[in-house]
Amino acid sequence: MGLIDHRFEDNFITTSIDRVLNWARESSIWPMGFGLACCAIEMMAASASRYDIARFGAEVFRASPRQSDLMIVAGTVTKKMAPVLRRLYDQMPEPKWVISMGSCSNAGGPFPTYSVLQGVDKVVPVDVYVSDCPPRPEALLYGLMRLQDKIRKEGTVLRKERVTQLGDAEPTLIGDLSTSSRSPRALPRGERA
Repeated sequence: MGLIDHRFEDNFITTSIDRVLNWARESSIWPMGFGLACCAIEMMAASASRYDIARFGAEVFRASPRQSDLMIVAGTVTKKMAPVLRRLYDQMPEPKWVISMGSCSNAGGPFPTYSVLQGVDKVVPVDVYVSDCPPRPEALLYGLMRLQDKIRKEGTVLRKERVTQLGDAEPTLIGDLSTSSRSPRALPRGERA
């Protein structure tokens, strides 16, 4: 019996259901691209062979919101496009996440315009903000990794509370906020170009 006594000791792994579900969710994110402007080109470049977003589990961009759990909003969202964005978000199954990509979707872009929504977070809750104009594909991949970290840490109960609110309590900001990447309206009068 000496050989059999310790044979199965290292073969059992104990974990919680939340950890297993979060591991599966973070490893197989199905994004839906909502490309509206120049940031969409960078989003497409992130899925090409040079950057290969598939390494992080976001294999193929889905065309239908019913088949995706991540919405990447890339570009300028106008006020007429806001109800469409909200409808697509509502059609996505739970759990669902949103990445706001670029200065236009984060804060309305460099020029204050009456027709542009001043941040996509006024319509849908945003989990990760990727800043710059346009952000590099590496920044989107870094934002995806930060989203995976958030998914790994959340539980089922916390997710249900978040769905009832508009916006996340602690969204993640990716990118530097130096004067070169900020909107001109955020700068003091003397620093505007």
